[in-house]
Amino acid sequence: MAALPISLIVITHNEASNIARCLDSVPFAAEKIVVDSGSTDGTQDIAQACGARVVQQEWLGFGPQRNFASTLSSHDWIVVLDADEFMTDALIAECARELPAIMASDNAAVWLRRETWYMGAPMRWYRPLRGEVKARIYHRDRAKWTNARVHESLEFDGKAASLSAPFSHRNNPTLVHKQLKVLRYSELKALDWFEHKRGVSMWSAPLVFVGSFIKDYVFRLGFMDGWRGFILSQVAASYAIYKRMRYYEMQRDPQTIDEARSQLVKHGLEH
Repeated sequence: MAALPISLIVITHNEASNIARCLDSVPFAAEKIVVDSGSTDGTQDIAQACGARVVQQEWLGFGPQRNFASTLSSHDWIVVLDADEFMTDALIAECARELPAIMASDNAAVWLRRETWYMGAPMRWYRPLRGEVKARIYHRDRAKWTNARVHESLEFDGKAASLSAPFSHRNNPTLVHKQLKVLRYSELKALDWFEHKRGVSMWSAPLVFVGSFIKDYVFRLGFMDGWRGFILSQVAASYAIYKRMRYYEMQRDPQTIDEARSQLVKHGLEH
C-alpha cells in the first residue's frame, strides 16, 4: 500500500502487549511516532522494531501529551490511536480510498467509528462501547486536543468527514485492569476539578450512583448485553461516585493529593 503524507501518533506507558498490533495496523502512514512516558516493559524497543520513532516525554496528562505529540509530526495530517486500539482491514481499505481526497480538502478532522471488545467478545448493544464515533484523524493546524488530564477531546471549528468502517478497541483485558484504570482516571478527574475549584455536593452522591447505573443499564442498553452489560454499568456508576468522593477528600485535606500520588507511583499507576 502506498504511503500517505500522514503521521500515526501513539502515546504509551508499558504497552508491550499492544503496541506492535497498533502500529502495524496503519500501513499507509508515512511516519509513526510513539511518545512514551517511561515504560519499563520494553514498549520502546518493540515500537522501534515496528518502524516507529520513539520520543521520551514525562507525563503531562492525556490532552497535553497528545498536543505535544502533534508538534513532533513531520506531516500536518495526523492519525491518533491508543495502544490498545487498531485499524481493521476494512478501515485500512477505506482510508486508502478516501483519505487522499479528504486530506486535499479543507476538512479539519475525520470521524471514525470504534467497536469495543470486552471480556473476549464484541459489545453488541451497550451504546458507549458499540459504534462510538471518535475524531481520530485531523489536521494539526485546524484541530487541537483539550488540556484535560483525562477524558480529553479533539476540538475544531471546521468541517469533518466521516468513514464508515470501524477501528477496534480491546478494552481492559481483566476487571483488575479496569478497576486500576478507574482508580487512576478518578484521581486525574478529581485533580482537574480541584484545580478549577469546582463545587462539590456530597448529598447528591447516592443519586449520582443510581442515576448513572440506570442511564447505562437501561437507556444505554447495557441490559441487552447480559451480565457484561450489568458489570459495565456497575463499574460506570462506581466511577461516577468515587471521583466525587475523592474530590471531596482533596478539598477536606489537600495533603492527600501528594500522599495518594506516592501510592499511585509506587504501584505503577502514575508516572
